[in-house]
Amino acid sequence: MKALTGLLLLVFGHGVSSVLHSMQYFLTGSSGLTTFPEFVAVGMMDGVQFNYYDSNTQRIVLKQDWMERHTRDHSNYLERYTGIILGSQQTFKANIVNLKKNFNQKGGIHIYQWMCGCEWDDEDGTTDGYRQYGYDGEDYISWDMKTLTWVAAVPQAVSDTQRWNEDKADLQYQKYFYNKECVGGLKALLFYGKSTLQRTDRPRVSLLQRSPSSPVVCHATGFYPDRVVVFWRRDGQELHEQVDPGEVLPNHDGTFQVSVDLNLTAVPQEDWGRYECVVQLKGIEDISTPLDPALIRTNWGKTGVGGDGAAPPRRSTVDVVSLQRQLLEEVRMLRRTQEQLLQVEREKLLVEREKLRLAQAKSD
Repeated sequence: MKALTGLLLLVFGHGVSSVLHSMQYFLTGSSGLTTFPEFVAVGMMDGVQFNYYDSNTQRIVLKQDWMERHTRDHSNYLERYTGIILGSQQTFKANIVNLKKNFNQKGGIHIYQWMCGCEWDDEDGTTDGYRQYGYDGEDYISWDMKTLTWVAAVPQAVSDTQRWNEDKADLQYQKYFYNKECVGGLKALLFYGKSTLQRTDRPRVSLLQRSPSSPVVCHATGFYPDRVVVFWRRDGQELHEQVDPGEVLPNHDGTFQVSVDLNLTAVPQEDWGRYECVVQLKGIEDISTPLDPALIRTNWGKTGVGGDGAAPPRRSTVDVVSLQRQLLEEVRMLRRTQEQLLQVEREKLLVEREKLRLAQAKSD
């Protein structure tokens, strides 16, 4: 188990009232796929990818300039990290074989995922940690920091969690690791990436509408960090009905975007003035955009100016919204794929332990 915690150690050597920093690792293993690497490892800090590895290239790629500085100050980082990743790659491969046996599977496509990370609130100093394993798109085992226990999500994982929960020393180690060592690595990354990770980029807000009968979309983009709150308000009260909130998505430039739909089918246009879209991001004042037809970008010829004062986009609104939703689905699928591969490392360690136990039993 401690082999994978090294992934986090190597880095060191929802409200908007505070910033909750997070460091995460996603490991994904697969079998039966020809268009996807057999093994992928990704490190994320505050939603920003800082390294990447896959079994096709077999090399660590640093994704941020500040990771280059970190590597220069920690000369053995790449060597040690590469060694851990190569070991994890073999572990994932072996664990998928074992999982297929446990689930009575032979051929087909299978995905195994492992995700772990920690969080730190920069205002009150509270911390949290998590470790999750998944197989074929479903939860398998997860770590509960509150109870310091492993929790099985499917019957096939019960025997594993029972053995893990009997190792009291390791349970205490997990608590120490996520609250102390992992958070120490997180703070180290914040130090190196301060100019990027602790900046605040103001969002640009636009109102979009596909057709006169379509929902009005409040679209905020270009903001950082990703912990933004976007909601619709009527007469000063937040709406919980008529709205369809979207997921925060990454932009190509390291910023983020999100859309929240407002269904106005049963609302006469003379009442639109009662509505407004509100965007909240720590460090800036709230951005309020009234539901004014003159501010709505459309694609049926009546195009106003966007909430950020920019000219209408060349791509039609329907295309923009469609692409956003397609990207959301792709991100969700990727996350599920990554979360599935979280479990491989653990399975190999269990196999090694079992082999050792059997060998000892035979010698006795």
